[in-house]
Amino acid sequence: MTDDTSETGEATKATAKATTKRAPAKKTALKKTAPKKTAAKKAAVEQGTGDDGSFSSEERAAIKQAAAEKRRTAKGKNTEQDVLDALAAMDDHDRVIGEGLHRLVKEVAPDISSRTWYGFPAYGNGKDVIFFYQFAGKFKSRYGHIGFNDGAQLDDGSMWATAYAITEWNDENEARVRDLILRALGQSE
Repeated sequence: MTDDTSETGEATKATAKATTKRAPAKKTALKKTAPKKTAAKKAAVEQGTGDDGSFSSEERAAIKQAAAEKRRTAKGKNTEQDVLDALAAMDDHDRVIGEGLHRLVKEVAPDISSRTWYGFPAYGNGKDVIFFYQFAGKFKSRYGHIGFNDGAQLDDGSMWATAYAITEWNDENEARVRDLILRALGQSE
């Protein structure tokens, strides 16, 4: 009998042990501290040159500007005057190219709408931007470029350019840009 009792007693202890709830272990809060940034790292982050994937101060300003432009556009307040103001704010080199492009657009496609887009003079049909002038001074780049979005009809086989670097406004470049604008709008001469 003692064998039966001892087996039953051990089974009862095992069942009691299995059903007993334990209090959760105490969690100790680990204090997280951000690594200290050196002056070089802070400068790299500010310039957007760090490995942390951050935007440069110019890029952050363009993002904020685009949000404000979107709100103004929705209210019908982003107009040609905004483009003229953007052109006036450019440095002399960029302004000559931007004003030449703007004058050409008004000559070739007088009904096209103009507004700013990320701070760039931009041109399109209604709400869609078809092409724009990203001037060199915006992001401190070596050259500005005329960029074309999806609405531009520049398709040429299975591969074509959507941006053209431009370093000066002259008769030759004006003729090339005229052709690009007409093609983009589906109005080849």
